[in-house]
Amino acid sequence: MLAKQLIQLNYPSVQLTDKVSFALRIMEDYDIHHIPVLNEDKYTGIVSKDDLLDIDESAPIASLQNQFAIIAVKSDEHFFNALKILSHHQVSIIAVINEQNELQGIITLSELVNALSNFLSCNEPGGIIVLEIEKRHFSFGEISRLIETNDAYITQLNTSLEQETGLILVTIKVNKTEISDIIATLQRYDYSVRYYFGEEQFTNELKDNFNQLMFYINM
Repeated sequence: MLAKQLIQLNYPSVQLTDKVSFALRIMEDYDIHHIPVLNEDKYTGIVSKDDLLDIDESAPIASLQNQFAIIAVKSDEHFFNALKILSHHQVSIIAVINEQNELQGIITLSELVNALSNFLSCNEPGGIIVLEIEKRHFSFGEISRLIETNDAYITQLNTSLEQETGLILVTIKVNKTEISDIIATLQRYDYSVRYYFGEEQFTNELKDNFNQLMFYINM
């Protein structure tokens, strides 16, 4: 999914020459905490409500320019890049600009969370299995084959490196919710299953934490 597919076109913006009081009024009206700032038609950055509240309301927004978050993506970039930038800068919006540095629109954090949820098939039924594997032993082909022997298939697979152990954590979502047979097959082939979530009744307390995360993502 590209950034241009998530653009919000009617999000407000302000000019460098506008007064702080004007920006704060717009932010109150729209119930937002960040707003893009333009210099005529050129994008200059994003200013936060907290920063605006710290100075005289009669001052021009330009007086805060050294505190702007100068972050943006191009419309043809993957939405992962926008998510990475927002996570790093801890802001609620990111600007989408063209080659001339003109503002095309913005993407909100909530829209990015929705896009990530759809990308990860969070709303689709299925079981989740998390394996811990040494890097040299990771084989997508073998894992997929073992799962398919149980009349199931992988709908999503993600990996992350656990710094403390050096192990790869492989998070797999499959199209079946009853996954005890899949777990048994993986363990029979010496795969270490850290935890899993399906329709079966588990004592693993991490199941509750996972359900809470899914509820948050789907809000």
